[in-house]
Amino acid sequence: MAELQTFIDDLRAEGECLDVLVADLPDEKWAAATPAEGWTIAHQIGHLHWTDAAALLAITDPDGFAEQVKVAFLNPAGFVDDGAAEQAARPPAELLADWRAGRTALVDALAAAPAGTKFPWYGPPMGAVSMATARLMETWAHGQDVADALGVERAPTARIKNIAHLGVRTRNFAYSVNEKTPPAEEFRVELTAPDGSLWIWGPEDGAQKVTGPAVDFCLLVTQRANRADLDLVAVGADAEEWLGFAQAFAGPSGSGREAEADK
Repeated sequence: MAELQTFIDDLRAEGECLDVLVADLPDEKWAAATPAEGWTIAHQIGHLHWTDAAALLAITDPDGFAEQVKVAFLNPAGFVDDGAAEQAARPPAELLADWRAGRTALVDALAAAPAGTKFPWYGPPMGAVSMATARLMETWAHGQDVADALGVERAPTARIKNIAHLGVRTRNFAYSVNEKTPPAEEFRVELTAPDGSLWIWGPEDGAQKVTGPAVDFCLLVTQRANRADLDLVAVGADAEEWLGFAQAFAGPSGSGREAEADK
């Protein structure tokens, strides 16, 4: 449970970090466009609130969540956008209050979940640590959209190790989403943490290797930046191919972000 509490604390902190960016925004700023096409700041916060609510339902009422999934899959290509749009149409103060309450309810539910419990999701079922990590990843990624919309530079924290780990662990999933066969051998991944230390995954003698700043890897696997704008180095054809479609999120691969030189 101590390990789970660390992940829960990271999730809570990531939500609070984003909260600082939007807490004092005037209503008109909530309508500011973000890098995600068609999504405003209100859409970004609305999506996080909607998804947190779905995660809370999965933890507290699995049967109710199953019914929600049935409804969502009647519109598989649009239910995420529809949920964000519905939330974005609400008064900003009301949305902000509900997002805050939802975040608190979710971390409380994760902390209270019996050890070993698997919760249903839109993809494979997840345990509490995986759910907390996935929610942290989404909060950080959509928080990046908000920061970009506001012209704010966020200082990376050690919390992004959770996202980097998820990005490494989802390698084979990314291959399958793109209808490719994953390589049999594990890749070596060496990322420079915000404090200058090294985060390492994979065998020391791995022939396929990825190196670079951890924050750049996180931007890549959440599709918040184009590979051309990141200082990531791939050694080996397989590692190079992977960086072309790596993703740390469930669902189909998105179109990614346009390179700065092409804007």
